[in-house]
Amino acid sequence: MRIPRIFSPEPLAGQNEIELDEGSSRHLVKVLRLAPGRPLVLFDGSGGEYSAELLEAGKRARVRLGEFSADNRQSPLALTLAIGISRGDRFDWVVQKATELGVAAIQPLFTERCEVKLSGDRLEKKLGHWRQIAASACEQCERNLLPDIAEPLKLAQFLDAHETVREYGAKLVLHHRTQLDLRQLQAERGKPDSALLLVGPEGGLSEVEIDAAIGRGFMPLRLGPRVLRTETAPVAALSVLQFQWGDL
Repeated sequence: MRIPRIFSPEPLAGQNEIELDEGSSRHLVKVLRLAPGRPLVLFDGSGGEYSAELLEAGKRARVRLGEFSADNRQSPLALTLAIGISRGDRFDWVVQKATELGVAAIQPLFTERCEVKLSGDRLEKKLGHWRQIAASACEQCERNLLPDIAEPLKLAQFLDAHETVREYGAKLVLHHRTQLDLRQLQAERGKPDSALLLVGPEGGLSEVEIDAAIGRGFMPLRLGPRVLRTETAPVAALSVLQFQWGDL
């Protein structure tokens, strides 16, 4: 049986025993039906993981920590996904799959065609929800470093902040009407060790937004002759980038 992996929001360094939160405890005890003595793996998102043993199976399960492993299973490509917020559970799905595909960071964006309105308490609640999705995805895919999910920005704010940023080896914006594909881009630029990928919401980015991104150093990138949905495009693009430049 696969050893369950549990994310702890509480820092684990220096701890011998900890109590898990009610959600993790319920999953171990009610869903997996684990009894005391079963092995676990715990991580807190800051790097590395601990072997562990379930000591008490109750409403707040108690766990003893064991040996530490520094393995993070991070991609050699430091990949940031900047994407327009989509409706319903589409964005949740993108956060989950982007985490599984090894992104280092996700920047949600409000764009011209974005129909989602978030502010105040609702924004904070949604941000916490996305971060929990990322943590759960890390439990499943065996990552130990959580991707950074930033507070949403308007696209203009994001572009202004990245106009002169040199930390990325490649800055890309998905644009299905361009002729530049990844093979041509790699021939021109070589293999970067970091990339920033900009993707629109439902309906994509407007021509004005794409031109603004290109004017700030983003390269337009075409994935193929077909127009992909907002939840398909980032997953396809991330997979291709990780295959070409990362560890897939």
